[in-house]
Amino acid sequence: MTLNYSLRSLLALLLLTISTVLVAQNLSWVSVDGNQFVTDNGKPIIFHALDASDPDKLEKDGHWNEEYFRQIKSWNANAVRFPIHPSAWRERGKEAYLKLLDEGIELAKDQGLYVILDWHSIGNLRTELYQHERYNTTWKETIDFWITMAKHYGNNSTVAMFELFNEPTVISGKLGTCSWSQWKALMEELIVIVRAHGAKNVPLVAGFNWAYDLTEVVADPIKAEGIAYVSHPYPQKRPKPWETQWESDWGHVADHFPVILTEIGYCGPDDKGAHIPVISDASYVEAITKYTAKKGISYCVWVFDPHWSPMLLKDWDYNLTGPGKTWKEAMKN
Repeated sequence: MTLNYSLRSLLALLLLTISTVLVAQNLSWVSVDGNQFVTDNGKPIIFHALDASDPDKLEKDGHWNEEYFRQIKSWNANAVRFPIHPSAWRERGKEAYLKLLDEGIELAKDQGLYVILDWHSIGNLRTELYQHERYNTTWKETIDFWITMAKHYGNNSTVAMFELFNEPTVISGKLGTCSWSQWKALMEELIVIVRAHGAKNVPLVAGFNWAYDLTEVVADPIKAEGIAYVSHPYPQKRPKPWETQWESDWGHVADHFPVILTEIGYCGPDDKGAHIPVISDASYVEAITKYTAKKGISYCVWVFDPHWSPMLLKDWDYNLTGPGKTWKEAMKN
């Protein structure tokens, strides 16, 4: 009886050790090959992801937990994007926020989800003028943030991408001016700095007009290897029919470089939080999923939260809004 007990204990310990080792393994590294994202074995990977709300908000709401990530995985997602607001980063403090990210990245990894880290500011990084005070940052703070991310997650393959700046825009001159060549120079310098501090993660560079417009990329690309480009083609950025305009505004870039739409989504005109440029209907989902599939373009759907718009969740029981049901069906099929 003592022997049986010892064997059972040994077996339980062995199984626990094996389980711990398996959980501890990171996901395959993601890199860039031509116009595709690829894994370690050179196999192309297309990301179908969900946007989380700010980890700081989720933790305060009590939903920065295993169930949140399990629900994301149930949509057939293979990645999740964390939008980190500069104001939340400062308020919580660097060390406390890193602990929050450590927890979320481990929870994502346990579900087999890659992570995209996004410095979630909107405005003109060159003039340091922004759309709202929550997005206020400086060039120095932006560099410091990404040096911190590079040192902390630069060798973590679960963190597939660093989205260097969420939505560059000048808003009709109210935030000053910024040319593509000026934006390029900022991003090129930031990429050099981040990689010098050990980052193996794929840098993402957004276009102008709230990260929509990539028209200058092919003629004058970022001078850096192994990067990808970002667009946020919400439905009201262009009138129907969308496809021809998408092709000229950002889709053609995918013939040359990887493109990921780190924010897409919609809500109805009478839905909670409805605002320009997200008002549309289910035809948008059909159109953009067909277009991205044809072009091999990755995407993230905004936003897996019942408060931020356009929301996918109706409540924290994970009941879905109308758009949420449409998106989940599209992603699962």
